[in-house]
Amino acid sequence: MKNEAKEWEKERLNPNGWLSARPSQQFNVVRRVYQQDVLNKDADYQVPDKPLSYRCKKAVQSCGFGDCLLNSVPIARWLPRYSAGRDLVGDLVAGATTAVMHIPQGMAYALLAEVPPIVGLYMAFFPVLIYVIFGTSPHVSMGTFAVACLMAGKVVTQYSTHPDYANLMNATANVTTGGVIAGPQYTPLQVLSIVCLSVGFFQVIMWMLRLGAVSTLLSEPLVSGFTTAASFQVLSSQLKDLFGVKISKIGHNYKVVLTVIEVVKNLPSLNWAAVIISAITCLIIALNNEILKPIVSKLSRVPVPVELLAIVVGTLVSRFGSLKEQFGIALVGNIPTGLPVPEVPPVELFPSVALDAFTITMVTYTISMSMALIFASKEKYEIDANQELLALGASNVFGSFFGCAPICASLSRSYIQYQAGSKTGVTTVVSACLILCVLLWIGPFFEQLPRCVLASIIVVSLKGMFMQVKELRKFWRLSKLDAIVWLVTFLTTVLVNIDIGLAAGLLASVGTLFCRSQKPYTCLLGRVLDTDLYLDTKRYRAAEEIPGIKIFHYCGGLNFASKNLFRSTLFRKIGYLKPAETTQEEDNLTKSESFEWDPTIGHRVQCVIIDATALSYVDAPGIRSLVAVQRELAASSITVLLAGANGPVLEMIDRYNSLESEQLQLDTFPTVHDAVVYYKILTSRKEQPALTIVS
Repeated sequence: MKNEAKEWEKERLNPNGWLSARPSQQFNVVRRVYQQDVLNKDADYQVPDKPLSYRCKKAVQSCGFGDCLLNSVPIARWLPRYSAGRDLVGDLVAGATTAVMHIPQGMAYALLAEVPPIVGLYMAFFPVLIYVIFGTSPHVSMGTFAVACLMAGKVVTQYSTHPDYANLMNATANVTTGGVIAGPQYTPLQVLSIVCLSVGFFQVIMWMLRLGAVSTLLSEPLVSGFTTAASFQVLSSQLKDLFGVKISKIGHNYKVVLTVIEVVKNLPSLNWAAVIISAITCLIIALNNEILKPIVSKLSRVPVPVELLAIVVGTLVSRFGSLKEQFGIALVGNIPTGLPVPEVPPVELFPSVALDAFTITMVTYTISMSMALIFASKEKYEIDANQELLALGASNVFGSFFGCAPICASLSRSYIQYQAGSKTGVTTVVSACLILCVLLWIGPFFEQLPRCVLASIIVVSLKGMFMQVKELRKFWRLSKLDAIVWLVTFLTTVLVNIDIGLAAGLLASVGTLFCRSQKPYTCLLGRVLDTDLYLDTKRYRAAEEIPGIKIFHYCGGLNFASKNLFRSTLFRKIGYLKPAETTQEEDNLTKSESFEWDPTIGHRVQCVIIDATALSYVDAPGIRSLVAVQRELAASSITVLLAGANGPVLEMIDRYNSLESEQLQLDTFPTVHDAVVYYKILTSRKEQPALTIVS
C-alpha cells in the first residue's frame, strides 16, 4: 500500500515539483445531510469555558520570577550563551563600522533637533547602552534618526528660548521697564530632555498595558507618505546652511513653503563659499554611495567611511584655510570634552509637550519595530513587540537626564551594521566604547567643522526617503484608497506640519477602514455540475444558479454600521429590489436610487440561503437585521436558511435569542450543500400527492 501511495504521488507531481490536478480523479464522500444542531450533538460541541480563576492560574504559572526576569531583561538570556570564537569578530567589525557612521550622522542630526552637535554623540552612547540590556534585536542601530530629531526640534523651537534672543529681550526689558521679562525660560537642552523623558514615559506605560500591537495603527501607506514628506521637511531645514544664508524665524506651520520663500528672497546675499563646499561634499558622498559603495561591498564588509572623511577633511580645510575669517562660513562651534553632568528635566513642561511627545512615541516605535522585524525575518528569530517598548522607554528615560533626544532605529546604519556582520548586542557596546573615546578626547577637533558639511551629509542621506515617492505608484495600482492615504499624509505633512500630517494620515487610514467595511464582497453562488462546490456566478461560468434558490454570499462583519448595507445588498441580489422604471428626464436625477420593491418575487424565488462562511462577526443590531430580513421574505412565502456560520456567530445568536423577545428562528447548516439538499428534500415531500384511502 505504501508503494502504491508513493507511485500515485509521483504521478501527480509535475516537473516543478508541485501537485498537479487530475480531472479524472474523483472522491465520493457519503454522509447524512446535517443541520447545525444535529452536527453539534454528533460532534460533541462545547462552548470553551475559561473562568477568571483559570486565567489567573495560567498567568502565574507562565510568569514565575525567573521567567519574568529573562523575558524583561533579554541580556540575561543571550549573554551567558555568547561565543567569542563564533561572534566576536563580527561584532567588533560591525561595532567599529557603526561607530564611524554614528559620528557624522549624530553631529548632523543633532542640528535638526536645534541643539549642539555633541548631543548626537551623547545619543550614541547613553541610551544605546540601556537598549542592549532590554532590547531584543541585535541588528538595529539605535541613536539619532532624521525624522525623530526633526520632530523633537519642532518642540524645542516652540518652547525654548535661544540664549542670544533671551539676552536681547532682557536688555530691551531693562531699558523700557527697568526689569527682566517675566515667565520661565528654558534652554534647548532642557526642552529636549523633557521631550525625551515624556516619550520614554509613554513607552513604559504602553509596555505595562501590553500595547505593543498599537503600532499597527500606522499603516504602510501612512508611514511611507509620512517619512517621505518628513524628508522634505528635513531638506527645507538645511537650506539655510547649504546656501550660507540667514533667514528670519518661521512659525510652526507651513514651514517648508515659507522656508523656500525666505531662502529665495535671500539668494542675492548667499555665501558662495558655503555653496561650493556643499556642492563638492554632496557630489563626493553621492558618487561614493552610487558607484564606489556597490564595488566595495563585493570586496569587503566594511564600507568606505566617506561621511567621516568628509567631516575630517572639512575640519582640516576650515582650520588651515580660516574659512570663517576669510569667507564668513558658519562653524559647529564649541564641543565640550568629557561626559555631561546628569540633570533632571523640567517636568513642569510635560503638559505642554505631551501631545507632541506622544506623536514622536508612535513614529519612533513604529519605525524601530519595522526595522527589527525585517532583520528578524532574515535571521529567523523572534521580536517581542512589548519588550521593545520597555527597551525604548527605559533608554529614553535614562538618556533624558543627559539632554538626549528620543532615540530611533536608523535605516542606513542598521543595514550597514547588519552587512558588517553584527551577531549580538556586543556590537552596540563596541560602538559605544568608540564613541566614548570621541567624547573624552577627540570632540574638540571638530569645532572648526563648517555647518554646510553637516547639512550636505544630511541631504545626501535623505535620498532613500526621497525615493519612496515611487511607492505611490505601487499603492495606486494595489488600492486607490491606500494611495489616497499616502497623498493625504504626504501633502499635509509637507504643506502644513509634521504633527498635523500624521493626524491627517491617521484619520485617512481610519476612513479607508470604514469605506472598506461599507463595501464588503457579496455575490450570488451557483453550483458546479455534479459537485458540492458553490462559486460566484459572475466569475465562474460553470457555476449555475439552482432554480428557485438564491444563495447569497457575504464577507465581513454584520454590525450596527453594516446592517443596512447588508439588507439592501441582499434584496438587490435576490431581485426583491428591482431597477425602477424612470423617464429619460428623471434618469440622471434618480440614477443612484433607481430601485423599487418587486412584490412578485415569490413566484421566482422560493428559498434564500445566506452563506455565512465568511461572516467574521455579528452583533445585536446585525442579528436584529437578520430577523427583519427573514420576516420580510417570509411574508412573500420565501424560506430563509443560514449556512456555514462559525461557532462564535452561532453562540452570539443563541445569546441574542435568550435575551430578546423577537428571536431569530433560522434553520442553520454547516455547509451550503447541506442547506440546498435539505431544502430539496423538504420541497419534494411537500410536492408528493397525499394518499387517500377509501374504505
